[in-house]
Amino acid sequence: MLADRVRYKPLQDKINDPATAAEHIQDGTNLFISGFTAGYPKLIPRELVRRSENGEDFKINLFAGASTGDMVDGKLARADLVAWRRPYMSDKFMREKINLGKIAFKDDHLSQLSAKVRAGQWGQCDVAVVEAAAITEQGHLIPTMSVGNTPTYVQKANKIIIEISANSPKLEGIHDIFIPEDPPYRMPIPIYRTVDRIGKPFIAMDPDRVVAILFSTEQDHCPIFTPPNAAASRIAEYILDFVHHEIKKDRMPSSLPWQAGVGDVANAVLSGFLKDNNFHSIDIYSEVLQDSVLDLIDLGKVRAASGSALTLSEKARERFLNDIDRYRDKVVLRPVEISNAPEVIRRLGVIAINTAIEVDIYGQVNSTHVMGTQLMNGIGGSGDFLRNGAVSMIVTPSTAKGGLISAIVPMVSHVDHSEHSVDVVVTEYGLVDTRPLTPRQVAEQIIKKCAHPDFRDQLWDYYQRAVRERGGHEPHILEKVFFMHQRFLESGDMRVKAFPS
Repeated sequence: MLADRVRYKPLQDKINDPATAAEHIQDGTNLFISGFTAGYPKLIPRELVRRSENGEDFKINLFAGASTGDMVDGKLARADLVAWRRPYMSDKFMREKINLGKIAFKDDHLSQLSAKVRAGQWGQCDVAVVEAAAITEQGHLIPTMSVGNTPTYVQKANKIIIEISANSPKLEGIHDIFIPEDPPYRMPIPIYRTVDRIGKPFIAMDPDRVVAILFSTEQDHCPIFTPPNAAASRIAEYILDFVHHEIKKDRMPSSLPWQAGVGDVANAVLSGFLKDNNFHSIDIYSEVLQDSVLDLIDLGKVRAASGSALTLSEKARERFLNDIDRYRDKVVLRPVEISNAPEVIRRLGVIAINTAIEVDIYGQVNSTHVMGTQLMNGIGGSGDFLRNGAVSMIVTPSTAKGGLISAIVPMVSHVDHSEHSVDVVVTEYGLVDTRPLTPRQVAEQIIKKCAHPDFRDQLWDYYQRAVRERGGHEPHILEKVFFMHQRFLESGDMRVKAFPS
């Protein structure tokens, strides 16, 4: 196994144990790690926690590709080892520390991260810890189930620690690694079809900067995707019906690629293709590929699927690895600055579907902060796709907290995406195409078609009073616009019988 996985013989002398390797990480280290929902290191985070439990006092600045789960974010947050964290994360312990102000956090559009790191805007890249399937004969890296920002981290790191995963064999050939030039010398990214490969099947690396190689038998924490509930299934039906209608009316080509965000609702949308006979040869140009993508490939409905990571349940991961030669022809994993590149998204005409915490009556979107203050996960790649998609959709169940919170509000408590980035709003109660509508028409339609029945009257009451009392292009009563949020903070329930006078 040693010779098969570390094929560049001079690096075989770098094989070491986690404790020795982790000595390169000290208080204040800027630690850049692989990981984009999958493919993150497991041994070094565990060793850092062990050092902390043994009494060593230190903190690191942690930079990843996106979320890493409990094996990195959770462990390090519980041990109070993180001073800074960028970008997107989804771990509850990390979230809690960020919202308490104990961990500094900066949210970023994922497509912009690598260029910012190369420009030095994130500080010096002291140490990169990356998971790999193998090291080639030339001393380059074969990633595992994600690419993310790893090519840039490896390029810029002063020191590189590699965790070779015993659980990721046969992955060579699935990756397409391309790093664009930085401005002002950047040329067009030459992707014209989802299936196009424009780079190398490995991450170029300077072997002289490798300080340690570890062997890991740890697996990624696999997400558990629940079967689509009634709300998610209804949202998927609305979307597929809408797109099919647009194609029939010649307002949309039938061959546009699809993108769906992360989570159960996004998975349900793609799963909707399984039963819909109107869609056959589908292209997926997305950020994260989930279980439903494999299901569609197995049915012969996918021509090509491009992403930056494969985030699979345990059963789907096993299925993928056992039949990788077949999936390799359909799936390509790219750096996130390519999977999320605004230029490519716009050129291909991606149908972008992303989720929200809340949407206001004029189509502004809050994707990140509950009640305007409490970070949930981060903006991720939603801005990359919404701002550049051919048709950009925001989807959300109409309520949260068992019906106590409305996802449709007079004004969002935090703005991630303005109305100018959103074409379509969808809940389980209906779909509104905002493109041909004025702001007032958008408000009327969103209240009528997207709001939960328990909240329609109070939203309609607010909107009508705003029109009568304030008027304007987008009527609002500023001193009352957050009455639903205030009601929830005071009573735990957004529902009121009528808009307060």
